[in-house]
Amino acid sequence: MNENTGQQPPAVGLPASGLSDADLFAHCLTDHGLARLESLLDSGRYEVRAPEHAALLCVAWLRRAGEDGAAAELVEELRPFASEVRFAPYPAEQAVPGPDAVHRLTVGEAAGALARRAPRPAVEAQREALTVWRPYEDELLGHWLRIEADPQAVTLAEGAALLARYRELAAAHTLCTKHLNPKSNTAVLLRGLEEAVAGREPAPSLAGRVRHAVASMVAERGRPGSAEHTRLRREQARQAALPSHPDLAALVLRRLAPLAVDRGRTDVDVLTGPVTAEEARSSGLPAAAEIPPSIREPVAAALTAPLRTLLETGAVPSAEVLGEVAGQLIAAHTAQGYADEALGRLVAAVYRAGRPHRYALWWSREHHERIAALPWVRAVAPWGPDPVVRARATLRMFAEVCVEGFPGAGLPNLLARALSSRVPLAGLPVPFLTEPFADAYSGRTSPELLPAARAAAELLSGTAYERYHGIDYAEVLRLADAGDHEGFAKLCVERAGRPGRSLAVDAAVIEQARILTTFNLATLARYAGVSPRIGWDGAARGAFAAAVRRAATPAQRAYAWRQLLFHLSLCDAVAQARVLTWIDDRAARLPARTAAGIAAPLAALRRATGQSAAVLGAQRMPM
Repeated sequence: MNENTGQQPPAVGLPASGLSDADLFAHCLTDHGLARLESLLDSGRYEVRAPEHAALLCVAWLRRAGEDGAAAELVEELRPFASEVRFAPYPAEQAVPGPDAVHRLTVGEAAGALARRAPRPAVEAQREALTVWRPYEDELLGHWLRIEADPQAVTLAEGAALLARYRELAAAHTLCTKHLNPKSNTAVLLRGLEEAVAGREPAPSLAGRVRHAVASMVAERGRPGSAEHTRLRREQARQAALPSHPDLAALVLRRLAPLAVDRGRTDVDVLTGPVTAEEARSSGLPAAAEIPPSIREPVAAALTAPLRTLLETGAVPSAEVLGEVAGQLIAAHTAQGYADEALGRLVAAVYRAGRPHRYALWWSREHHERIAALPWVRAVAPWGPDPVVRARATLRMFAEVCVEGFPGAGLPNLLARALSSRVPLAGLPVPFLTEPFADAYSGRTSPELLPAARAAAELLSGTAYERYHGIDYAEVLRLADAGDHEGFAKLCVERAGRPGRSLAVDAAVIEQARILTTFNLATLARYAGVSPRIGWDGAARGAFAAAVRRAATPAQRAYAWRQLLFHLSLCDAVAQARVLTWIDDRAARLPARTAAGIAAPLAALRRATGQSAAVLGAQRMPM
C-alpha cells in the first residue's frame, strides 16, 4: 500500500487494476513489461520495500547484459512462488539512492522530530509584547502627556476606557508579565489613572512616580508620533509581522506530508525554502518569509547524499551519529564496485530494504549472508566486487572517516558493534572488540580483549604511546600468549588504581582496557591498512585541537589526548617532530586557563617523545 495515500500504487507498466502477484509476474516478463523494468533500472524511480521486490529487476538487468540463460534460470527459480510473492518493484517519483548515498533521518523521522518541537515561549512572548502591549503603552503614555499639557482637555471617560481595555488585554494575553510588576512604568501609570478616574487626588509620592515614569518612557522611546518613536515602532511592527515558528513548522510539515516516509531526500533545500506565493495565499503567511534554522535542522538531517557531503554539511556531526548511520553505510558500501551503475544502485536497495533506519545493530554477518544467498542477488554476483576485498574496504573506509572527521573521538561502541560483522567477512585474523568488556554477573572478560591487546602491543611497542601511558607491552604479550584473561583484567584494575573494582562496571578500569587495546584502532591500522587522507600527522593535529576544545571536561580531554598519542605514534620521526613543533606553537597561544589545564599532559607528551620544550623551540618553523 502507498504509505501516504492509502491506495495501491500502479503496477509496473500497468494501471492500478488490482492485479494478482501471479498476473503481475507474467506481465513483467512480456516485452512491454521488460521494457518498463529496464526503464525503471535506468531512471532509478522505483521502491524496493522488501528484498524480493528487486527480483524481476535483476531478471531485466541480466537480459539487457546479454545473459539470457542466467535470466531464464532465475525466472524458473522464481516461478513457483509467483502467486504468493510480489517480485516486482513499486514505482516512485524519486530515484532510489545510489550505492554511496545515505541519510541520517527518513522523511517520516524528520517530520516526527519537527512535530515534537514545542513553541518557544520567549519568542511568542516577544511577539505579544510587540503586537499588544507596546501599542497599548503608547496610548497610555499619550494620555498622560495630554494631561500634562492640558488637564482640562482629557475626560474621565477616556481614562476609564483605557483602564477597561487594559483589563481585557490582561485577561486575553498572558505571555508577557512585565506590566504586572508594580515597579514597572506601565503599572505606575495605570495606578495613577485609577486614582484619577475614581476622582481622587493621587498621593504626592504616586504623582512623583507618574511624572518619573512619563519622563523615562519619553527618554527611552521618544514622544509618540515623533520621528524617533515612529522609526522604532515601524521596526518593531516589521518584526511582529514575521510569521511565528509554529506556523512555519506547520507549513514545512505540510510540505513533507505527501512524501515517502521511509527514505531521505536529495532536495531538502526545496523543503525548507522561503514561503511561496501559492503557500502565502492558502496559509496567510507572508510570501518569501524565511524558514528559521530551528525548523530547517531536522529536515536537513533527512538529506540523502554521499557520506563526505553529510560530513561537510554537518548532518553527521559526531562519531556517535556516524554509528547511527553505519547500517546504511555498510549496505551502501557492500553494493559498491558493481560493474554497472544501475545494478549497484539496485543491489544497494536490496540490502537497505526492510531494515530499521536509525540504528546499526540490525546488521550482522548472518544478515549479509542471507541477502547474498537470495537467488536474484546470487545471479548478479559475478558482476559484483570480491566480498573479501569489499569487506576490508568497508572497514578501512569507516576507520579513515573516523580518523579524518573526528580525530579526537575514536570509534564509538555503536560503530564498533556494526563493524564487528565485517571482520569475519574480511578474513582478518583479529576479531573486533566491543563493549562491555566483561560480564557484569560472572565477571568473565570478552574473548576479543586479548587479541585486540596483542594487535596494539605489536603495533605500538617502543612508541610514544607505550611510554606516555607507562604500558609494559611485553607483559601484555605474555598475557595474550598465555590466554590469561583474568590476568589482563587484573592488570587493568592495577593500572586504574581501583583495587576491588571490576572491568565490567568501573569506568576507570574500562578506560585502562581502552588504552591497552586502543579500542580497535590498532587492529584496523595493522590489519585493514588504514591510511587517512590527512595523514597520521594531520590526525594528531586534529586530536590536539579536540583536546583543547574539551579542556574544561577532563574525561573528554583525556579521551582526545589518547587519540593524539595513537596518531602521533604512527608518524615517522620527521612528521612527529613537525607535529610536536606545531603543538608547542599552538599551546603558547592558548588562554592561560586552558594552557594550565593541558600543561601536565603536554609535559608528559614531551617526555614520551624525547622532546623538551627547549628542543621544540629550537626546531620551531613557520606553519
